[in-house]
Amino acid sequence: MPPLTSALLSRSTTGSSTRVSAAAAAAISRPAADAAPSSSPPPSRPIPRPRPSPASPFASGLAGRLFSGHRATARSASSATAVFERRFASAATRNTYDEILTGLGRPGGGEEFGKYYSLPALSDPRIDRLPYSIRILLESAIRNCDDFQVTGKDVEKILDWENSAPKQVEIPFKPARVLLQDFTGVPAVVDLACLRDAVSKLGSDPNKINPLVPVDLVIDHSVQVDVARSQNAVQANMELEFHRNKERFGFLKWGSSAFRNMLVVPPGSGIVHQVNLEYLARVVFNNGGILYPDSVVGTDSHTTMIDGLGVAGWGVGGIEAEAAMLGQPMSMVLPGVVGFKLSGKLRNGVTATDLVLTVTQMLRKHGVVGKFVEFYGQGMSELSLADRATIANMSPEYGATMGFFPVDAKTLDYLKLTGRSDDTVAMVESYLRANKMFVDHNQVEAERVYSSYLELNLEEVEPCLSGPKRPHDRVTLKNMKSDWHSCLDNNVGFKGFAVPKESQGKVAEFSFHGTPAKIKHGDVVIAAITSCTNTSNPNVMLGAALVAKKACELGLEVKPWIKTSLAPGSGVVKKYLDKRNFEGRVHPLTRANYLASPPLVVAYALAGTVNIDFEKEPIGISKDGKEVYFRDIWPSTEEIAEVVKTSVLPDMFKSTYEAITKGNPMWNELSVSTRTLYPWDPSSTYIHEPPYFKDMTMTPPGPRPVKDAYCLLNFGDSITTDHISPAGSIHPDSPAAKFLKERGVERKDFNSYGSRRGNDEIMARGTFANIRLVNKFLKGEVGPKTIHVPSGEKLAVFDAAMKYKNEGHDTIILAGAEYGSGSSRDWAAKGPMLQGVKAVIAKSFERIHRSNLAGMGIIPLCFKAGEDADTLGLTGHERYTIHLPTNVSDIKPGQDVTVTTDTGKSFACTLRFDTEVELAYYDHGGILPYVTRKIAEQ
Repeated sequence: MPPLTSALLSRSTTGSSTRVSAAAAAAISRPAADAAPSSSPPPSRPIPRPRPSPASPFASGLAGRLFSGHRATARSASSATAVFERRFASAATRNTYDEILTGLGRPGGGEEFGKYYSLPALSDPRIDRLPYSIRILLESAIRNCDDFQVTGKDVEKILDWENSAPKQVEIPFKPARVLLQDFTGVPAVVDLACLRDAVSKLGSDPNKINPLVPVDLVIDHSVQVDVARSQNAVQANMELEFHRNKERFGFLKWGSSAFRNMLVVPPGSGIVHQVNLEYLARVVFNNGGILYPDSVVGTDSHTTMIDGLGVAGWGVGGIEAEAAMLGQPMSMVLPGVVGFKLSGKLRNGVTATDLVLTVTQMLRKHGVVGKFVEFYGQGMSELSLADRATIANMSPEYGATMGFFPVDAKTLDYLKLTGRSDDTVAMVESYLRANKMFVDHNQVEAERVYSSYLELNLEEVEPCLSGPKRPHDRVTLKNMKSDWHSCLDNNVGFKGFAVPKESQGKVAEFSFHGTPAKIKHGDVVIAAITSCTNTSNPNVMLGAALVAKKACELGLEVKPWIKTSLAPGSGVVKKYLDKRNFEGRVHPLTRANYLASPPLVVAYALAGTVNIDFEKEPIGISKDGKEVYFRDIWPSTEEIAEVVKTSVLPDMFKSTYEAITKGNPMWNELSVSTRTLYPWDPSSTYIHEPPYFKDMTMTPPGPRPVKDAYCLLNFGDSITTDHISPAGSIHPDSPAAKFLKERGVERKDFNSYGSRRGNDEIMARGTFANIRLVNKFLKGEVGPKTIHVPSGEKLAVFDAAMKYKNEGHDTIILAGAEYGSGSSRDWAAKGPMLQGVKAVIAKSFERIHRSNLAGMGIIPLCFKAGEDADTLGLTGHERYTIHLPTNVSDIKPGQDVTVTTDTGKSFACTLRFDTEVELAYYDHGGILPYVTRKIAEQ
C-alpha cells in the first residue's frame, strides 16, 4: 500500500483544483457597437453595459412583448392553438403595481436617481417581518407582475411568506442577470446561435436574438497546471490553455461581439466569482430609470459567493439559465429561511476559513437543504466583506440555496474599495434604505421572523481544518495530529483508511531530480491555495504571505518535491501579494485532502507533514540552527490588518479592471467571424449546430400523439441527473468514443464530456452512459445498456434509441420516485429529447428536473398515489399510448391523463405540466421553439 500522502488545500471543494485562472491582464470583448448601457455603471468602470433591444420593454419582461401579437399568431396557427393562446391575450402591458412606483431623490437634492417599486407604499405590516432575502423575491415579483408569468397571487404568496413557506408553494422568479463560466456557458451560447439561425430561416431578423437580461461569461475553468515552480509558469500554462481550447474560445469570442447584452471575460482575468464580486455585481440596478436590487443565477454552484455582497444569487442548471436569459421566469419553491445570529468577534489568529468550517459544520447538522440562510446580529458588523463572501461561497457545502448577508455599511465600504463611484454607492444606499433592504447596526431593527434559528459567538471559533475526505468533517488544529492517527486506524470510510498498525511507519524511498528522498503516511505532497473560497479574501491571503515571509527570513524552506500552488482570484490579488513577494501555482488532489486557511496551508507545507502537533513540535530549523515553532511565524490579527490597510487600495481594483479591456495578446489574436450568424463547422467535434429547430415553421406543432411507444428504459427509485447526464471521461467503448474515432480523433484527445458540451452529437451519445445505471430490463446487470424490445437485443442506450427512431417508434421512460434528483443539469433533459424520448412516467420528480423536461417538450407524468410500474404489473415490454387531448386548449395543468398498453392495461396519471407557461412551451415543442416563434413574429 503506497503512503497516504496529504494535499493541503485552501479551495472550494466542488471545483477541480487543476482549473485556475492566472492573474494576467486580459481583454474583454466589447459588445456590439450599437449597444447602449443597460444600467448605470460608475465612470470608473470602462465597459459599457448593453441594454435590451428597444422592442423589449423592461417592466413586463418577455411575456409582455411575446404575447402582444396574438391576433397575428391566431391567423397563422390552428384554431385550437389560437384559442389556447387567447387565454393569455390579456397578458399585461401595464404592471398591476405601477401605482407604487416612487421617485428616489438624491441625498443632496437635484435630479432623482430614478423610480422604484416601493415596498413601504404597500402599507402591509407583514413586510417588516420578512427576512431581507425574501424581500428581494417580493420586489422582483411586484416589478415583473404581468398577471401571466407573474401574478398577483404570486405576490401574495411571498407577502404571506410566514404562512405560505411551510406549505412548499411555488413562485416564479426573474433574476436581474445571469452569470456563466465557460464549461457551462458554451451550450447556452450554442443555443443562442442556433436560435438566430432559426429566426433567420423563418424570414425574420436574426439580430432580434439577444439575451434579454445582462449575461456575463467568465472563462476560468479551462486552465490546467502543466508547468509549476518556474518563473514562466503562468505564461506557459496560458499558452497550453489556448492551444487546447482554441475552438471553444473562438466560438465564445464570436458570441461576445455578435450578441448584445453579453459580456465575455477572457481567460487570465480571474476566477468567475471574484470577478463577479469585485466588478460585475451592481448591488442595485438602474435600468432606464427603474431601480431594483441586483440578483443573479449562475451555472456554477459557488455563484452563492455573491450573497456576501448582499446580492441574492445561487447556482442553477443550463436550461434554467437559458430561460432566464430569454426573459422567462424560474419556478422555485418559496424557501424557508434559517436565521443565523452572529455575536462577538473572532479571536486573535483565527481566520475566516476557520469560521466558515465551523459554520458549515453547524448548518450541516441543523439541516438547511433547499433553504435560505440569512445572517444577522451585531457580530455581522465585525466581519469584513471578504469574510462574508467566504462563508457565502460555501453554501453548496452546507446545503443551502444561499447564505445571505444583507447590505450594510461594510458592504458600502467594499464597493468604494473596489472602485465603484461615489454616485453609485450613494444610489445603492439611498435605494436600499428607502425600500427597507438596508441593515443599520446603529439602529434598533424591527424583529424579523425566520423559519428556524441558530446562533454563534465568534469568540468561540478555533483554528481548524476539515477532511480528510469531506468539507464538513471539521478538525481543530490542536487535535489534528491525534485525528490523523485515528484516520489511519479507522475502517475505510469518510474518516478512515484502515492502515495496519505495522504499516503506519512505512517509508517509501524515491529519487527527486537525482536527489534521494523519503515520504511516509501523512507527508504533504501538495500545498495549494486556489479557487474562490479564499482567494478573494485579502486577510487570509496576506496572512499566508506574512507566514511565508517570516519563514523565509528564518531560513525555512519547503521540500522540493512538495508541489506548491497559488491561483490568485483576480489581478488585484496578484497586485497586493506582489508587495509581499509571495508566489505559487496549482495542482490536482491526492488521497487524503484537508481544507484549511491559506496561512495554515503554508505552515503545513513548511512542516512537510500533517502528522505534527504545532503547539509542541517545531516546524523546522532556522538558518542559525534554532528550532522554529508555529507561533514564531504565525501573524497576529493586528499585523494582518495593518498589511491589508497599506496593501489593498482602490486604485488596484480600478487599474486591474481598466486593464481587462486592453491586455492578453492571445485572446486578441484569435481570429473569428464577424457575421451575425455563426459559421458552423460540420467537421467540429466541439461546437455543433443542434437540431432543435429542424423543419420548424411559424405554426406551433401542438400536442403530439404518443401512440404505441416502446419503453426505452425501466428504472426504479432515485435515478439522479448524474445517471442521466453525460459527465466525466469518455469511455473508450462508448457510442461517443466510436463517434470520435470515426472522425479521426485519437483516444488521448477524447477530452471529457464537459469540454464537449457544445456538441449535441457527443452529448446525446453520452446520455444514460453512466456505468452505474441500474435498468430493470437488465435483471441485475449494472451499466449503460438496455434491451431493444422488438428484437430482444442488448444495446448501448443511445444505439437502442436510434434503432427505435429509425424504425419510426416513439419511446417513453418508466421510473420510480425522485426521478432526476441531484444537481440540475441541462443535458439530463436535452439528451433524452435528442434520443427521441416523448414522455417520462414516474412516481415523483425532482422539482427542477421536471421543469427542465417540460422545457424540452417531454411530457412528465406521475403515477397516482400508491401506484407504480410494479403495482400495475408493468414490465416495460408493453407498448404505451398516452391519451392526451389533441387540442391544447383542452389541456389543463395537473389534469388526469389515461395511459393504455397493448396488453390491455389502463391506468390514470397526473399530467405534470404545472403552469400555463409550461403548457405554452409544450404546445410549441419546447421553450426554445416557443421563444423563437414569438420573437420572429414581432
